[in-house]
Amino acid sequence: MTTSRSRRANGPFRILGVPAVWIWACFNVFLLLWVVLTAFRNGSEIFTEPFELPRSLSPENFRDAWSASDLGSGFVNSVVVVAAASLTVIVLSAPAAYVLARGRQRSSEFITMVFVMGMGMPMQSVIIPIFVWMQEISTYMYSAFGWWDERISLYLIYVASSLPFTVFLLTGFFRSLPAELEEAAALDGCTGFRTFYAVMLPLARPGITTALILLVISLWNETLLALVLITDTEMYTLPQALLGLYGTMQYTSNWGGLFAGIVIVVLPILAIYIWLGRRIVEGLTLGVGK
Repeated sequence: MTTSRSRRANGPFRILGVPAVWIWACFNVFLLLWVVLTAFRNGSEIFTEPFELPRSLSPENFRDAWSASDLGSGFVNSVVVVAAASLTVIVLSAPAAYVLARGRQRSSEFITMVFVMGMGMPMQSVIIPIFVWMQEISTYMYSAFGWWDERISLYLIYVASSLPFTVFLLTGFFRSLPAELEEAAALDGCTGFRTFYAVMLPLARPGITTALILLVISLWNETLLALVLITDTEMYTLPQALLGLYGTMQYTSNWGGLFAGIVIVVLPILAIYIWLGRRIVEGLTLGVGK
């Protein structure tokens, strides 16, 4: 039995897969470093000496990228919309996932399957109904109150589209937690809400942290919905502002400023992943292992 396990561990897929993964990882790290270093160079150097080190580390390209195409405003809009949507999804998903995980009714399995089906629905197939629906809501709000913000439309769709995956992830995590703790809390006189809030929610913190990080990463890079729902340049999110920056820098041939804009978009998420990436693995491992 030990021999069969060692053969599986040293099988052809592992022998070929491990070097392939390392090569792919090294390529991505090299590409990231090249983009960061290119952000400090001017346009002529990028084309004549693409793999040379920059002559100076002047932040001029970053200043140009931040001021051009309202990249700074897009950064603030992305932070506000992504933070609000992610927190709302967690607040709604955690109790829903707990009820589905601990529910003994037949409807619990059916509702869980509905969320799974929602995960498999491509956004491109429903983008037109979403646009029409949001237009009707904005028209009603303008006629009733004389005001509406397109970022609210984006926020609502972000919440609706992120709920299926988050509920599915947290449902599996809550199912892995021991039911004996709930029985002990019930014997101590805790209500169902108090048991969830005081006992189960702290135990589910690794899974909630994992879901929150994955939400922030996916919503930060989202572009399609923002392009469809937001038309006012002052309300552009960061990916939209980066597309506008591409047109500006292409017209002025300031390719170093374009790379600086890419760095501004990528580095916040990269920093979050480096800081909290281990918690993603811990949360998924704890959810599987218990």
